[in-house]
Amino acid sequence: MARSSTPPGSDPGLALSWVEIGAAALTDNLAVFRRLAGPNRQLMVVVKADAYGHGLEPVGRLAVTAGADWLAVFTITEAMALRGAGITVPVLVLGPCPPGALSWAATEQVRLTVASPAAVEPIAAAQPDGLKVHVKLETGTNRQGFGDDEDDQVHRLGDVPGVTIEGVYTHFADIEDTTDHGFAREQLARFEGRVARLRAAGIAPERIHTSCSAATLLFPETYFDMVRVGVSAYGLWPSKETLVSAREAGRQPVALSPVMTWRTRVAQVKTVAAGETVGYGRTFKTTRPTRLAILPVGYANGYDRRLSNTAHVLVRGQRARLAGRVMMNMIAVDVSDIAGAEAGDEVVLLGCQGDETITASELAAWIGTIHYEVVTRVEPGAPRRVV
Repeated sequence: MARSSTPPGSDPGLALSWVEIGAAALTDNLAVFRRLAGPNRQLMVVVKADAYGHGLEPVGRLAVTAGADWLAVFTITEAMALRGAGITVPVLVLGPCPPGALSWAATEQVRLTVASPAAVEPIAAAQPDGLKVHVKLETGTNRQGFGDDEDDQVHRLGDVPGVTIEGVYTHFADIEDTTDHGFAREQLARFEGRVARLRAAGIAPERIHTSCSAATLLFPETYFDMVRVGVSAYGLWPSKETLVSAREAGRQPVALSPVMTWRTRVAQVKTVAAGETVGYGRTFKTTRPTRLAILPVGYANGYDRRLSNTAHVLVRGQRARLAGRVMMNMIAVDVSDIAGAEAGDEVVLLGCQGDETITASELAAWIGTIHYEVVTRVEPGAPRRVV
């Protein structure tokens, strides 16, 4: 389910942790991509995975206000949530669509991805009048997409009464994990060849699109009719390699502003003697009298257990290191050197406080993953507040 800015039946003032969505940051980021895309192309903002953990409905509204022409989701239920929130811009569903939703999609002008012969079958059977689809072509990711030998199925889709092939697209496999973009260029060439073949056979889509965040930052030749911006809409560079590639290409790296701040409050402060252990498994042992702040978040809230004894949080604008394991709903942090730290103090788990910042990339490095995973796992039930 999509997260709303205020969970039904709850007072956001009662939440033990909450997420703040920086409206100005999101607006500034989208202005960057609008400038890169230019005046003759459309801007699609990807809000799948609950807007990368930021909150589907509030981010969807903000993105449209900031100039997004399209939104993209992965599931039909996400598209339903956007329409239910009164968002009327074109929405593309990137994932598969259950046959039972075809009629609804046609009525609501929600665009569907069709990526395989199996996906053509229910559309051909239902003939949903007014349905607009985007065909996904396989060019080397080997995930979703029609293969080179399946053009006949694309033609079959185009012949279904009432159905319009509005778009054709693909997805790059290796554009942000490397500084060698030879494979991405091979994919682009394959895609262009496939599109030319379809056009020669009478399929003339209005929207051709290939560019993700990294491609939009690096390769104008991928823009076509529309750019798709995902992680970088939220102020995150796709990877270090993308940043290096931009510099190597002589492109001035654009300034992006992180949109998410994740906060909680100190529940309790206690002093334990030297030689005491903390938490399950007794993995942290004090070497001096230690003041511990207890925070009401844990791995059930999306704060990864691998952050145990490693990560920092921000208390009164200073870093406080975790003491002991991340528990299901609690962590302890060492505030011995933070004067005046007390119960009720606001704590930043991700974001800025004073002159200090805990970044999604920093959290990702501590647990051996990518920042995409960090932000999308931030407590699903926590309120999302636009600031």
